[in-house]
Amino acid sequence: MVQPRAAATVALSDAQGLVLAGDVVARLSLPVFDNSAMDGYAVRAEDTASATDQHPVLLPVAEDIPAGRTDELRLARGTAHRIMTGAPMPFGATAVVPVEATDGGVPTVGIRQPAEPGKHIRRAGEDVAAGTTVLHAGQPVTPAALGLAAALGLAELTVIPRQRVLVVSTGSELVPPGSPLQPGQIYESNSIMLAAAVRDAGAVVAATETAGDDVAQFAEIIERCAGDADLIITSGGVSAGAYEVVKDAFGRDGDQGVEFVKVAMQPGMPQGVGRVAGTPIVTLPGNPVSALVSFEVFIRPALRNAMGLPEPFRPRRTAMLTESVSSPRGKRQFRRAVLDAGSGQVTSYGPPASHHLRWLASANALLDIPEDVVEVFAGTEVEVWDLS
Repeated sequence: MVQPRAAATVALSDAQGLVLAGDVVARLSLPVFDNSAMDGYAVRAEDTASATDQHPVLLPVAEDIPAGRTDELRLARGTAHRIMTGAPMPFGATAVVPVEATDGGVPTVGIRQPAEPGKHIRRAGEDVAAGTTVLHAGQPVTPAALGLAAALGLAELTVIPRQRVLVVSTGSELVPPGSPLQPGQIYESNSIMLAAAVRDAGAVVAATETAGDDVAQFAEIIERCAGDADLIITSGGVSAGAYEVVKDAFGRDGDQGVEFVKVAMQPGMPQGVGRVAGTPIVTLPGNPVSALVSFEVFIRPALRNAMGLPEPFRPRRTAMLTESVSSPRGKRQFRRAVLDAGSGQVTSYGPPASHHLRWLASANALLDIPEDVVEVFAGTEVEVWDLS
């Protein structure tokens, strides 16, 4: 239902965490040129063959080569060039003597051990040869991948863009946090919570909006914002009551592109799915726990799949239940839980009802109880979704 966006070329600073849409082929070699791997002295190895601690070889230091020097130098026989790490090797030099094996002298250096030909030189292309495919389509852009791209002189990468998600909370009882509450009002928390879940899944929030139980107001928000989103998520207004604004806006019989269903799970039974003005929409229940658990079950995997991100589903663990729990027959139950990865044990955490947000805020796992199970006894191996 959620479709990947067309590949886009973005600056390196905007590519982290996204997935490459195409292979990256090196346009140059790394290192670009032969350079020193040590602070020391570039020499012809044969000029140092007789060096010992007791009888150092003395060589005049003809040049000083810091990193970034751009003129081409040639090392004459019987001389040395003082050289810094990363600086280009002079023509004719066959080794670098670390400064620790010398007296560090200028204008003459005393070399106390013979140099081994090729020692302490980074050869051009020994890391990457020009024309090599160094990053592959489908690969996440990590800090190391960004470093490699920059080292190859790339300023941009072609990636699968993040999904843009519109989050809309509904309910006339909702007021913004920080405002005074009137009798019968509650603070609006779903949009903040779901927007955070969207970002945690790797997507971006196109906008967050709140609508009262007013079909015209809700419809105006959808019309105004839907075109900038790849997915719309609403919360509330999908139950069986008289003031269900989402159902009323899209038609309770599903004839306006959104189908409303009762899902055999707890929490999160009333749901809806469809398209509005060509944009996919998922309508979640209004209770906070139901909304967030439903996001984990249905939306997070779809978003991550559409962005090509690894591990679309939360890691599944097997753990030993520390206490017995019951579950309603015919419903797949997701109970808040605390997983102790070290001991391999999991404990049900808090009541199962969908309004107990406090317990979900402190849980690090969801206990997944199949719909045909009505009781799970302490000591049973159970499947857990790891939220950590």
